[in-house]
Amino acid sequence: MNYSKINNWLGWLCAVIATLTYVLTAERTTSWWDTGEFIASAYKMQIVHQPGAPLFLMIQNLFSNLAMGDTTRIAFWMNIGSAVCSGLTILFLFWSITALARKIYTRSYQDQEISAIALVRIMGAGVVGALAYTFSDTFWFSAVESEVYAMSSLCTAVVFWAILKWEAVADEPGADRWLILIAYIMGLSIAVHLLNLLVIPAIALVIYFRRTQQVTTKGVVKALSIGVLILAFVLWGVIQFSIKFAAYFDLFFVNSLGMGFGTGAAFFAIVVIGALIYGIWYSAKAAKPILNIALVSLGFILFGYSSFAMIVIRAKANPSLNNSDPDNAFTFLSYLNREQYGDEPLLKGKYFDAKPTDVFEAGKVYRKDGDRYVVARTKMKYSYDRETIFPRIYSERGPHVQVYRDFLGLGPDEQPTMADNLKFFFGYQIGHMYSRYFMWNFVGRQNDIQGHTSFTEGNWISGIKPIDNMRLGGQYDLPTSELENSARNTYFFLPLILGLIGAIWHFKYKQRDAGVVGLLFFFTGLAIVLYLNQTPLQPRERDYAYAGSFYAFCIWIGFGVIGIAEFLSKKVNPKTAGYIAVGVALLGAPVLLASQNWDDHDRSEKYLARDMAKNYLESCAPNAILFTYGDNDTYPLWYVQEVEGFRTDVRVVNLSLLSSDWYMKQMMQPVNDAAALPIKIDPNKVKDGVRDVIYYQDHQIPEHIDIQNLLAIMLSDNQQNMVQLQSGEYVNLLPTKKMQLQVNRDAVLANNAVPKQWQDAIVDTMQWDYSMEYVSRAELSILSILENNNWERPIYFTTTTPSDNYIGLDRFLVSEGFALRLMPVALSQSEEMGGPVANAEQVYDNIMNKYTWGNIAGSSYLDPDSYRYISMYAGSIFGETAQDLLLMGEQKKAKDVVNNAYTNLPNRVYTMGEVLSYVPLVDVMYKVGESTKANEIVKRNLQYIRENLQYYMAVAETKPNLEYRNMRFGLASIQRYQNLLKTTNQKELIAEADKLFETYKYLYGE
Repeated sequence: MNYSKINNWLGWLCAVIATLTYVLTAERTTSWWDTGEFIASAYKMQIVHQPGAPLFLMIQNLFSNLAMGDTTRIAFWMNIGSAVCSGLTILFLFWSITALARKIYTRSYQDQEISAIALVRIMGAGVVGALAYTFSDTFWFSAVESEVYAMSSLCTAVVFWAILKWEAVADEPGADRWLILIAYIMGLSIAVHLLNLLVIPAIALVIYFRRTQQVTTKGVVKALSIGVLILAFVLWGVIQFSIKFAAYFDLFFVNSLGMGFGTGAAFFAIVVIGALIYGIWYSAKAAKPILNIALVSLGFILFGYSSFAMIVIRAKANPSLNNSDPDNAFTFLSYLNREQYGDEPLLKGKYFDAKPTDVFEAGKVYRKDGDRYVVARTKMKYSYDRETIFPRIYSERGPHVQVYRDFLGLGPDEQPTMADNLKFFFGYQIGHMYSRYFMWNFVGRQNDIQGHTSFTEGNWISGIKPIDNMRLGGQYDLPTSELENSARNTYFFLPLILGLIGAIWHFKYKQRDAGVVGLLFFFTGLAIVLYLNQTPLQPRERDYAYAGSFYAFCIWIGFGVIGIAEFLSKKVNPKTAGYIAVGVALLGAPVLLASQNWDDHDRSEKYLARDMAKNYLESCAPNAILFTYGDNDTYPLWYVQEVEGFRTDVRVVNLSLLSSDWYMKQMMQPVNDAAALPIKIDPNKVKDGVRDVIYYQDHQIPEHIDIQNLLAIMLSDNQQNMVQLQSGEYVNLLPTKKMQLQVNRDAVLANNAVPKQWQDAIVDTMQWDYSMEYVSRAELSILSILENNNWERPIYFTTTTPSDNYIGLDRFLVSEGFALRLMPVALSQSEEMGGPVANAEQVYDNIMNKYTWGNIAGSSYLDPDSYRYISMYAGSIFGETAQDLLLMGEQKKAKDVVNNAYTNLPNRVYTMGEVLSYVPLVDVMYKVGESTKANEIVKRNLQYIRENLQYYMAVAETKPNLEYRNMRFGLASIQRYQNLLKTTNQKELIAEADKLFETYKYLYGE
């Protein structure tokens, strides 16, 4: 039989199956999180967040051309780019499995004879393992969106396959070209994602096993150590220190020699290239093969890494999206080092309750200033009274301290110990942030609700009720919402068992190869856990970081075919045993995974990320300024503006980035159809290292102060307007939180800044109390905009922006749908409600004529990032608007709104909070004569409450208090529905609500 032909054809068949799967289930537009930024940046060759992915952007730009100029299809074709990369990953996984499996049935690398029995087992292993990974939860998720992880996985797959190709031909002339290919792919992969580098230790072990005459424990340790050192050299030496040396060469050339920016870096690059060329020539001449291959490999790594030049080149062009503006050696160094995100301690660090005892310098930060580099600021490090090796519970940010204490069972003043440190490491970082994801992929998943510790939400589940009930409780009393949840995937342990069979068999009969796969499994899994040192309350699930580990395990799933076949061959004919093993394994892994995972991985019906972005923009009047805060209310906006060209008159301003000097400077420039922000601050007064933060110090000023006076104080260089620290340094401060802005009524009216019905409420002076304890560049920018805008451009905040970022302007914010507009009005409703009132007429127009709803009513599956918006839609957008219209006597318009809601909201419930949000909407439905629709919603919601409370009680039998918050929330919802239904004649529903309350009122302690 022609082994190579069969191997090639079956490999490509698996790749085609995978690619077609991903194309069919790919998102048709942008999705949540980073994809909006990546698509926008790839389309126009712009700069994404640190540390960048230039090769990914350039390749995705090629895929964008397949849209043939249709900007609404660009995102889809970039998603197809990920689908193709993922399909090719499956191809190389198949070939890697068969390459490893073939070694079991051949006596030497040159042996071409493969029996028919062995062929079935080898190819079966390849098909089962490759297709198992195709349909696995984590890999499938990344395969259908324009994110870096699909292309990163392809780099990993190619590199691992290439080392197996080298191993097969290592004795042949020119075989080391495979090592050069590996080096080049790794260099390229740096410009996609760093995960690919974690294959290096496994590669070192393959080379050792192939080259050594006698394998010893000492030799294995030495080879592994060399692999880790090479990994460290590439990770820090090549990626970071090469740029750091270039930066300091540039510093010398610019500051000492008076030459232009970039000359020192260029000189350093020439020196490195020259040294490499000489070293390669010398190693060849002196017949030093190891040195030669090392230097040639280093050259190709640097050659691949050189794609990062795109970042600097495009930064100099100052595109619309220019994150960190890395246009010189030092800002580029900061960009690569991810300095924007800070560092996590790895080997030594503090406990979360430690107090600083000393501070010392830890380096200088340079910036361009005129024609030279200057020191912007000094990096500072602290020593603490309580430090430990291997720190895992170190963060004192936000709510982290309380989460640590809750997780570890520590009292308010109880100090953590090393035992607590290890408990968090094993329980949370390994148990919750790795093992849970591993089980998701190979055992099953309870649901898709993100759990933040070891809660039932997002936990793994097998589908075997006694086991699940023992672990989680309540599995015999599942509510309809859980049973019908598409994200509930049960695999009955079968993929896991198959992988364990394969791993055990592999270690038993081919220990060296199993060790290599095990090393790959470890370094792409637990080693990442060690390196990331994650804190609690991650903003999203992080399973994508461990895709390489799941890739390695799928190799063993493939080997499970061989293990089963070998076992069955003792009972039946060996040929029959092979076919049975392949059939059983196909059903137990790929077929089962595909059938369970298809519905919650099919994104072909999802449009909400794009539509939410458009809704934010459509909530804004022309030429508006729109303040945003997080990833999910910013990146989709960048996408629709930069790619689809939608509402480019609105200037989107991300407040998280606005505290940085480079972003503030960019906001002072026009972009697309939006003018520059009216920030009248000298950039030299807020450049890096100057007024990075200004702290509040109460000077007991009784009256409100005009913001222009406060800005003058905070931006003053006069020491009389500063305070002197103990160090002798003078710093600016905010002397009062009482702020005011004089209002030009004529300008307000001329610019239609207030609707006619509220023009009598326009105030002469807006007065408010500042809401924060410090002022960053973001708040300075807002104050400057307020001072200089004179109501010429509408100012909005997205509804998802945290209220602290309103800087105390809350009572002057009016809802116009998905954005809150700043208006200089004093409205009694605002004082009574304690929050923004709504311009109901404007919101009505937006709902009926502008907003789109992302097909949430028609989608068979909604992810958590999508369905968390339903409460906002049902409550504040539809429900409160309809209520306001009724109060205004606009019954027909109120009816239009509730019918629009009925059409466009899902006909199922996702969360207990969503149940409560429907109350105002249902109330209006009854009042405008839509009782049938109202009854349908109330009945559905009460059923959800009843079934879920029963479920929570069943969980409480084994996990006391686990769902106590949801129980109380459900009871509060019942009471709201009781009060609502009392105004109707719906006797059956009233009885249902009363019965529910009587059953569970004891939760209130009554």
